[in-house]
Amino acid sequence: MANSCLQISGFLIGFLGWLGILVATSTNDWVIMCKYGLNTCKKMDELGAKGPWADCVISTGLYHCYTLTQILELPAYVQTTRALMITGSILGLPAIIMCLMSMPCINLGNEPQSSKNKRTILGGVLILIVGLCGIVSTVWFPIGAHQEQGLMSFGFSLYVGWMGTIFSLLGGSMLTCCSSDSSSSRSYQDNNRFYYSKQGGGNPPTAASTNHAKSAHV
Repeated sequence: MANSCLQISGFLIGFLGWLGILVATSTNDWVIMCKYGLNTCKKMDELGAKGPWADCVISTGLYHCYTLTQILELPAYVQTTRALMITGSILGLPAIIMCLMSMPCINLGNEPQSSKNKRTILGGVLILIVGLCGIVSTVWFPIGAHQEQGLMSFGFSLYVGWMGTIFSLLGGSMLTCCSSDSSSSRSYQDNNRFYYSKQGGGNPPTAASTNHAKSAHV
């Protein structure tokens, strides 16, 4: 029962983490950049928001973005962030599907519990990879933006990415650990059953041989 609760909790937390990674990947409000004060940058139209896909200018009553289409001319931190966030978003889908199909309330025919445990572990490992992709991207991007331009503060997308990363790492760890414990305890119980059945199977021939010896003596 405890393993089932941990598995369901890990699935829900990992699912929320994957959604956070998706939101952070699809938005551009990662960092707010300004070389001067906030009011000065707004008046001079130099207050900007930067993300993996576009540079945006924030002014009074206006918010417009310029898409970063020249891939080969982009800095390394932008290209790496794009690759890692897309990888995490793609890997999250099969991970969530595998974990969902391994829930205690879902049975695929006469599938043994060991197969469900292996699928849960694989899904948990994929969610951990999603979290690793997120943590590298959300840490490297603001550092690179600060070195390239003036970094004023973090944006909404970056906070969502951090929360998604934490949830993905936590949910993946819970899924991997609870499935490993359940599979080890299952194998231990199977070994005990085999031992007792072996011992029980040896008693009837002994009794039969004793009766045969008595009948022969008579």
